[in-house]
Amino acid sequence: MPQQITDQFRRLTGTYPDGAWFAPGRVNLIGEHTDYNDGFVLPFALTSGITVAARRREDERLVFNSSSESEPVTLDLASLRGAAPEQFPGWYAYPAGVFWALLRDGHPVHGMELAFDSDLPVGAGLSSSAALCCATIAAVAELSGLDLDPLQRATIARRAENDYVGAPTGFMDQAASTLCTAGHALLLDCRDNSSEQVPLDLPGSGLELLILDTRTPHNLVDGAYAERRRSCERAAEALGMRSLREVDDPSAVAALTDPLLRRRARHVVTENARVLESVGLLRESRVAALAPLLDASHASMREDFEITVPTVDLAVDTARSAGALGARMTGGGFGGCIIALCPVGSVESVARAVADAFADAGFGAPQWFTAEPAQGAHRLPGPTSRTEFHLAAHR
Repeated sequence: MPQQITDQFRRLTGTYPDGAWFAPGRVNLIGEHTDYNDGFVLPFALTSGITVAARRREDERLVFNSSSESEPVTLDLASLRGAAPEQFPGWYAYPAGVFWALLRDGHPVHGMELAFDSDLPVGAGLSSSAALCCATIAAVAELSGLDLDPLQRATIARRAENDYVGAPTGFMDQAASTLCTAGHALLLDCRDNSSEQVPLDLPGSGLELLILDTRTPHNLVDGAYAERRRSCERAAEALGMRSLREVDDPSAVAALTDPLLRRRARHVVTENARVLESVGLLRESRVAALAPLLDASHASMREDFEITVPTVDLAVDTARSAGALGARMTGGGFGGCIIALCPVGSVESVARAVADAFADAGFGAPQWFTAEPAQGAHRLPGPTSRTEFHLAAHR
């Protein structure tokens, strides 16, 4: 178990945890705003995410600690019971929402003390909030003895975000954080939540995936994201469909008389097709052939779904001109990260070209790293009880 989270827990609480758990952030290789339209997405888990150390309490108090906050937050489980539970502001609404969702389902959860740490940039579109919920449920499920499979855990995490926090996210973020396996992308069918692990061998293809954070923060609990979702629902209704997933032929959206709805629907329908084409290429180990699909996805988000911003567009255009095979924005939009598929050895020069372009445009400096598909939420190795922690610390 990483010593950092153990030491943090001891420093904040004065005792040892019962264990530590990790839930990753995610990058969506392709498939934006298709999840809440019952469509297809293709994310993979990152090595970065949220770590939580936790111990069970004998009372019904919840104590949330964070490495980024100076004071803990204390709640009572009673405040989360009932038809109108108390709503809490701030970051701790997410773990509180997990307890709320579990209680609503009748699960016997216990009071707990939890300490969170993160190495994910907040607001970058890498699903830090979903990772926070998924790390919480991993800890709570084990310490409360709940038999919940990964899909159930992802569903509860989504309810925490949607119904308690009020973030209108789809299911992709939570599913990626729980279901992904190392070396694979996750093909998720958001109509029935069926999934398939699809091999994504970047090194074997002589490629690296650059993740570049434009450091343009966004907030999914806002009107712009919700408006896109409503537009998709209106477009589906106008086409006589339950969802845009049912539209198989992209030319069918021409029947929409409202030009705004036509553009929104066209993005979703063509993006679903790009996801399935990408999966076919990965099954054939043709990773480099994803490049034009990444480019087309970005153009669709920019022109039809209108969710890109100047920093993101500049980063994508510069990455391509600097040697990336293909690039696009990833995440919900209005800021956040881009991904760029690069030949091995070219990531640093591509990223520095973007940084120079940002400086010339008067934008803040971006941050970047490379990513390979990692494991979903799991318990971290190490001592499994407070007694074992104590013994290990004194060996």
